[in-house]
Amino acid sequence: MSDNCLDKKEETNSVLLTSQEDPFADKQEKEEAYISSSITNSSHPSAEVGGKPDLWSKESDDSSNAGNKDDYVDSFEHMGLREPLLRGIYSYGFELPSAIQQRAIVPCCKGQDVIAQAQSGTGKTATFAVGILQQLDMSVDQCQALVLAPTRELARQTETVLLSLGDYMKVNVFLVVGGEKVRDMMSALNSGVHVVVGTPGRVMHMIRAGALETDKLKILVLDEVDVMLSRGFEQQVRDIFMELKNPSLQCITVSATLPNDVIKIADKFLRNPLKILVKQEEITLEGIKQYYVDVGKEEYKMETICDLYGILSIAKSVIFCNTKHKVQWLQDRMSARDFTVSAIHSDQSPEERKTVMKEFRTGSSRILIGTDLISRGIDVHQVSLVFNFDLPPERESYIHRIGRGGRFGRKGVAINLITQDDHRKLRELEVFYSTAIEELPKKIDHLLD
Repeated sequence: MSDNCLDKKEETNSVLLTSQEDPFADKQEKEEAYISSSITNSSHPSAEVGGKPDLWSKESDDSSNAGNKDDYVDSFEHMGLREPLLRGIYSYGFELPSAIQQRAIVPCCKGQDVIAQAQSGTGKTATFAVGILQQLDMSVDQCQALVLAPTRELARQTETVLLSLGDYMKVNVFLVVGGEKVRDMMSALNSGVHVVVGTPGRVMHMIRAGALETDKLKILVLDEVDVMLSRGFEQQVRDIFMELKNPSLQCITVSATLPNDVIKIADKFLRNPLKILVKQEEITLEGIKQYYVDVGKEEYKMETICDLYGILSIAKSVIFCNTKHKVQWLQDRMSARDFTVSAIHSDQSPEERKTVMKEFRTGSSRILIGTDLISRGIDVHQVSLVFNFDLPPERESYIHRIGRGGRFGRKGVAINLITQDDHRKLRELEVFYSTAIEELPKKIDHLLD
């Protein structure tokens, strides 16, 4: 068996054992092990659940790819948003809506089903967050919106965005993820919340335990939908969907990458969705300069990355490896050379991972080493450089990785360390994204200016 296969098996096992208190929840949350898994094309038989048809297997109606021109709104003031929400948007630092926000916020606020694709770092989370907050009935102290995310880190970040944007609304948002005490979680849910953000396994547990009531639920969001409808999560999402009794449930799905297989599956449980899709050749991030360094052999990568850190002046950076074993190895090697680095992977407890992310956000550590566990949605300001220590095993992961830099229009740089065996894969990435990945120039001291 190859080292990669062993790593994949260990990654899965490590996630299954992260919570002794609630094995059901984390047994289903395969997180990192399925981040790059392929999309299933299975069909589902029609069924009646809770007095309503199984929308997962219904035939989809014709869908629009453009939307009504009236829904292209170039300022938050003209979106008809409630005043406390507008205050929260501006307090969060937004001035003008991004392209995806101009097109998707109004339909989301109107209760329309939406399939939204946009480049990483363009404000997709805020898009569905505003749609949720605009529709909440603050007089009803029950869960009205559910956001499902593939990892704890992404769920926690989404919770933060919702709380920040809804600060002046006094919105009650609650995080439902593995690693937390089940009793405390059930108590908080029973006391009443407006929005729940969580990972599928723990959310399903709370629903079946009766702690998360769905009678008033009117909005379901699938964040990083291409992962949520992969083999690792599709059945869990389907099970949750079947528990939801609202026949007019609004569904919003978002991601930076939306393969056709995912769109076909999503079409089965969304009603006449507005599709906001990016052409394949437009996916690459405009603000990210992409380079490669041919190190020749794998064993020269360590020296190369240390040399580059010695030359470049970097505020914060992220290094991606393909396995948690290499993450740990690289952290040990760089720490031995007096680099202040942090590492995050699925062997760590939820509390450890939370601490690592906090240290990186606050600047206690300026270099974060991780796997694809952190490639999606994790937004840290001042990340100007992303290294691919290994090229990703799945080409869809590349855009998510380099998107950790240059968030929301800021400039960034991505550097890929490759060996002689990686040239073909690098060219495949260029063709797939219709982009150019240039060789790193010899003079790089002003690369990040």
